[in-house]
Amino acid sequence: MLNQQVNAPAALQKYGTVSQRLPIGLAENVRQQSVTMLNQLLADTMTLRDLYKKHHWQVVGPTFYQLHLLYDKHYEEQSVLVDSIAERIQILGGVAIAMAPDVAELTSIPRAPKDREEAPIQVSRLLEAHQIILKHCHDYAKKADDAGDDGTNDLVVSSVMRTNEMQVWFISEHVVDTPLAHS
Repeated sequence: MLNQQVNAPAALQKYGTVSQRLPIGLAENVRQQSVTMLNQLLADTMTLRDLYKKHHWQVVGPTFYQLHLLYDKHYEEQSVLVDSIAERIQILGGVAIAMAPDVAELTSIPRAPKDREEAPIQVSRLLEAHQIILKHCHDYAKKADDAGDDGTNDLVVSSVMRTNEMQVWFISEHVVDTPLAHS
């Protein structure tokens, strides 16, 4: 009976809606636009975070030690971003995406295979995921700025974009002569 939805209580707030609980000086349409963008960014960031952990567990080869530590460091940094993005969604009156199946439906990042892959392929997948997130960041930062949502713009530029750019730099130093993997 625990997993059944029989007589489940009504949702306190439906996903995809925004409330005006917090008086933060932004119109509902601005909040809605930002929540939609941030949920996409959250799903992609959660996927990248989990991709780092997958590769942390599965990396092998001559660069094992360096990549094992780097992947774990980047996982932790992405975890901080996940929390910051989800909290911003809550501040805007939205409902943050949270469960793995929902994230998998929403993410723009291609799903990696369950198999263990060689380190150059892992690096390539991570760079592709970062590129997807960074493209969204440029678009979302401009939209948030144009809408007057300075808090979302600041989060996207100062935290998400800068962290991802730094991680791209570090991961790119491990690129070998293997073309980027595209799923």
